[in-house]
Amino acid sequence: MLEIIKDGGIGILPTDTLYGLVGQALQKKTVERIYLIKKRNPKKPLIILISDIKDISRFGISLSPKEKSILTALWQRPVSVIFSCNAKKFSYLHRGSKSLAFRVPKSKWLRTLISKTGTLVAPSANPEGLKPARTVKAASNYFSDHVDFYLDGGALNKKPSTIIRFKKGGFTLERKGETSEKFIRKVFD
Repeated sequence: MLEIIKDGGIGILPTDTLYGLVGQALQKKTVERIYLIKKRNPKKPLIILISDIKDISRFGISLSPKEKSILTALWQRPVSVIFSCNAKKFSYLHRGSKSLAFRVPKSKWLRTLISKTGTLVAPSANPEGLKPARTVKAASNYFSDHVDFYLDGGALNKKPSTIIRFKKGGFTLERKGETSEKFIRKVFD
């Protein structure tokens, strides 16, 4: 699996929330293949899984000490955070939105994998508009042999990550998910 991902392959694996359709974020061809297989709206960006807060700098994003402190607290839970990213070389990721969403998964196993493969895009394992796969069998029913591997992590019954956007000392809630807004507000206070 590790070598498949490094070579630009894509697959299904458990994240700390749902099964994800994953591939290397820094390989444009891999990202485009995920959009095609998932039948995803081409204008809708993907969440990027990183192994460590430092990985954000690879995307030309600089964090203030306060932002780093907030992220360290937020990433104890499944929260994806959107940042502005105007870099043209990442247009295949931000899809014209000029912003990217990042998350550090809680799973140590997954963070270790990402540290070895590089950052991963990881949309939920389902064609757009259908329910996320909660099992490898459900993901296989969706994608069959269109992906390069499946990793079974049992049944996953969590909600997707909560998505927020940093806004001048605060945040806006973009999607309700596994982490409560109450927890996020506590972190920002």
